[in-house]
Amino acid sequence: MPVYAKTRIATTPSGYLHLGNILAFAITGTLARKHGATILLRIDDLDRARANRLYVQDIFDTLDFLQLPYDEGPRDINDFEANYSQVHRMDQYRRALDKLCNDDLVYACTCSRKQINNCACYTKHIPLTTPGASWRLITNNDVIAVRDYDGNTIQAALPDDMKNFIIKKKDGFPAYQLTSVIDDLFYGVDLVVRGEDLWPSTLAQHTLASALGKADDFGAISFYHHPLMMDASGQKLSKSAGATSIKYLRESGKTPAEIWGLIAAIAGEVNISIWQTPGGTAII
Repeated sequence: MPVYAKTRIATTPSGYLHLGNILAFAITGTLARKHGATILLRIDDLDRARANRLYVQDIFDTLDFLQLPYDEGPRDINDFEANYSQVHRMDQYRRALDKLCNDDLVYACTCSRKQINNCACYTKHIPLTTPGASWRLITNNDVIAVRDYDGNTIQAALPDDMKNFIIKKKDGFPAYQLTSVIDDLFYGVDLVVRGEDLWPSTLAQHTLASALGKADDFGAISFYHHPLMMDASGQKLSKSAGATSIKYLRESGKTPAEIWGLIAAIAGEVNISIWQTPGGTAII
């Protein structure tokens, strides 16, 4: 079994945290305690169209209410904005974009979401400076090697719907895949815990790291993909599902113990039994 030094809880302030977010945070915390690793709080706030200061505050309120500890990162919203917001790492993201541009590994795309299935922008040689154009990474069919939690190597190819993925959005800001790679390397993370639905993102990020000349560094990170919490209709929980938000439950009078009980009940349905709540209650 590998030994890990640092993991992270990462979230986007585009909605109020819900039960599924807390499940991921708790799994991360348990694995960190098992290995004596530190936990970084990372808040991804470069989606400027959706990021909201109220949602950033909710992250701190929820972590405090449920007594979820972390070792590194912002202690409150003012500390976050002054020292940890992704805007402070824009120079790093730009350098990565410049390298990909200089290495001719990107192309401009002006397609809308409805047009993307028939996109031919790669052959059009659209100038990268075109207003409103996104940048896409030129990918290939190489087999990608991912290190799992146990230290084994899983090999897979990039899914078709992830090929030539966006690395710079139409608004000019770097896309999630790029910022996540840069941030995990910058902070020295060696264990990433995320939902099984983000397996394609894991493959995309390894592809991007290779294009940036960081294949060895990023390849040393292990990934643990956990099952998802589902709602009554069988859909994964999302930040749009207000009734499962911790804010809603807290304001409805639920205690931390009752919320952990809800998580335990749902987690048991997907056979998650590896972690304990901060209060010591085993989730079976």
